[in-house]
Amino acid sequence: MQIIQSFQNIFKIPELRNRLLWTFGLLIVFRLGSHVPLPGVNPDAIAAWREEMDRAGESIFHLVQVFSGGSIGNLAIFSLGIMPYITASIIMQLMTKVSPNLEAIAKEGPSGQRKIQAYTRYAAVPVCLVQGFFAAKQLAVFSAAQLEQNRMQLLLSHSFGNMLFIMLGLTAGSLFIMWLGEQITDRGVGNGASMLIMAGIVARMPAIIGDMFKGARDGLHSMETVLFILALYVAAIVAVVFVTQAQRRIPLQHAKHIRGRRMMAGGRNFLPIRVNTAGVMPVIFASSLMIVPQLLGLIPGLGWLKESIDRGGFFFTLLYVTMIFFFSYFWTYLFMRPQEISLQLKEAGSFVPGIRPGENTSEYLNSILSRITLCGAAFLCVISLLPDLTSNALGLQRYLVQFLGGTGILIVVGVALDVINKIESHLVMHHYGTFLGGSTRVQGRR
Repeated sequence: MQIIQSFQNIFKIPELRNRLLWTFGLLIVFRLGSHVPLPGVNPDAIAAWREEMDRAGESIFHLVQVFSGGSIGNLAIFSLGIMPYITASIIMQLMTKVSPNLEAIAKEGPSGQRKIQAYTRYAAVPVCLVQGFFAAKQLAVFSAAQLEQNRMQLLLSHSFGNMLFIMLGLTAGSLFIMWLGEQITDRGVGNGASMLIMAGIVARMPAIIGDMFKGARDGLHSMETVLFILALYVAAIVAVVFVTQAQRRIPLQHAKHIRGRRMMAGGRNFLPIRVNTAGVMPVIFASSLMIVPQLLGLIPGLGWLKESIDRGGFFFTLLYVTMIFFFSYFWTYLFMRPQEISLQLKEAGSFVPGIRPGENTSEYLNSILSRITLCGAAFLCVISLLPDLTSNALGLQRYLVQFLGGTGILIVVGVALDVINKIESHLVMHHYGTFLGGSTRVQGRR
């Protein structure tokens, strides 16, 4: 009853109601565009393309499938999804930490953030063109293979003009999605890019669950297996929520200071450090780089590379886990530098009780951050390998259990928590309590 009352309270707030309507409306536009076919593509051959994608689950298109919400399986104009914009955003975040000029612009406040956002849009255009070119080339290769097998061709023509139209169509669709994401961020609820990714992932889940029940009816696996997978998915969500909200709170003591003729006593506060500070980025980086051996294996003479680093094998798992650990530490220490944090605390007159300010505080924070990151990286490895372990143990195709882990579940849970926090902020501001009831908001767990 409390949840029903919370939903009723949501629609009593005009601003929040309008934001939700804007969000749902733009998400509907996004899903409609996922079914508009690309120019120059034969609609009758799309089914064969989708079957080929399901068999080649380790390809680069499988990763794009996650971020495009199945659009690339339909060869829709939104096939690239939001991935080019995310790539440009990651590049700009890294460049901001490397380039002193960009870092100075980012520290200018809202005006600096708007400049960085504009640079990100400009950087997304060449990324769209490059990814659109490789996507069109891969479609041409697949269509040529169909021609050699006397099958229906995927492309109506292999001419330069048709390939150019496909590349431009993919670019235009990706830029339009980027605009949709910005509109959701400005007028809707939550981060627009993340909302679009989550919408694409959630939209594919009913079809996957339907295939699982269909396989149970056809005798490919038992109904108990389906129920076990669904229960495992619920448990994975609970674990991801727990680790995502988990944090280590370092106590801080603020020094006394004088205001006018009064001496203000120093207060106490906490410096929160999340267990999974890097978020989903290590999994995205590791998944992207693990595709490289698969692509190199297509080159004549390098087929052994694809066979030796096959998905689910020992070397694949070892390399995948190593990359996740590396990128977890790399991303965490890139954006949380203990030396800078200790310097900022010293300048603000704050200190950790029992720890001398300066170098000792930096070493103390570094020791905590390294151990916390180790736990977060280990959790990312477990949640990323869960689909492979489950499919091998139960003898199922990987696409049936891919929603159990990896980037999909991390993104969905992270976006859902962010949306709940945004809704709770509006509810609390208008004195309606919290979304989940009570007076305590969703906070990090210690």
